[in-house]
Amino acid sequence: MRTPSCLILVLVLLGSFQYNFAQVEDEKEEEEEDYSIYDDFEAVDDTPVKRYAKPTILGMSPQKFISVGFDAQMPYKYEFSDVRFPQTNPNSGYDVEEENPTINETGRAKFTGGFRFGSNIPIISKSSFVWQSGINYKDTSYNISESLNSPRQPVTLPDGSEARSLGQILNEDGLRNLNWTNTVFFPLNETEFIVFQGQMDLSGNYDFDDLQPLNTIRYSAAAVYGRRVNDYYRWGIGLARTYRVGALNYVPVIMYDWSSKNRKWGTEILFPARAYVRYNINKNSLLLAGFDLEGQSYRIEDYSVDGNSFEIRRGEVRPKIEYQMKLMGYFWLSLQAGYRWNWSYDADQLDGNNDFFRGFFGDQQFAMVNNLDNPFFFNVSINFVSP
Repeated sequence: MRTPSCLILVLVLLGSFQYNFAQVEDEKEEEEEDYSIYDDFEAVDDTPVKRYAKPTILGMSPQKFISVGFDAQMPYKYEFSDVRFPQTNPNSGYDVEEENPTINETGRAKFTGGFRFGSNIPIISKSSFVWQSGINYKDTSYNISESLNSPRQPVTLPDGSEARSLGQILNEDGLRNLNWTNTVFFPLNETEFIVFQGQMDLSGNYDFDDLQPLNTIRYSAAAVYGRRVNDYYRWGIGLARTYRVGALNYVPVIMYDWSSKNRKWGTEILFPARAYVRYNINKNSLLLAGFDLEGQSYRIEDYSVDGNSFEIRRGEVRPKIEYQMKLMGYFWLSLQAGYRWNWSYDADQLDGNNDFFRGFFGDQQFAMVNNLDNPFFFNVSINFVSP
């Protein structure tokens, strides 16, 4: 069921992209016309033409419009605690005496990874306004065939019935993330601009035959004010409402994109989401070194009882090296190798599906405290990129 759905999604987006890409090509050809040939003609209208900041700088890596890839993590050990079902509101903590729950399950994940699809389609592309939209999908499968310790205590639900352990759930169901992202670029003048981004995520151990409730969609947003100083440098500051660290958080955003005059070296930074140092080997290949911050709140259906939502707050930092090279036309290959560092894999039970803010300094206890060792990871993708 999953493979046909993904293929249909790719075909639909590629079909819509052909139309938008043709528009982008036409606009690009118009921009490259040499208007200096008209300098000798007398001006009919001396009204000044308003100029706008461009959405990129010179030398940056190609923008990925369509991406199809596969992600894989090497084996690692894990520890999962017992599960606590609070009778109190999660905002005020859990009704238990111990500070942390006891370790109930240990094991070894021999494989973690799966299919990834990304899109970022230009819907409107004008000098005064740019809107891009895309559907993104990540499938994470687990192979936990080697269990170092089966659960010491079965997971007992509030009604007294027994549920699968988290290791069983991950091994049998895996985790999925489906999101819709929209980005708009508003140039205010020739140097200043504002960027808005909104995102809706549906994440959990659901299957497309039986989706989880839509009221568990999590919303993220970011706004950045920036200045395009010149063709080689721009900066920006802003604020984001994000789940990249797993749980809901509000963080400052820093943009810093720079290219050397010969376009060999540069930076591509949108901190804390990502930060890279770039080296352009030639016009058809480049290297990136830096990190990505990935994460989302994943609903576990088995433990979502009594009108609540039980969610793993999954967040990971990925230091990596990425090599990109042109294959043919606008198709590029991307190869990544790095280290997956576990930021969070703990879980919360949300009262009535309603989320709450803990931030970096909140002391609300978790419904489940988990730990993952940190493995190496690899990622390969084929990308249809901007002209």
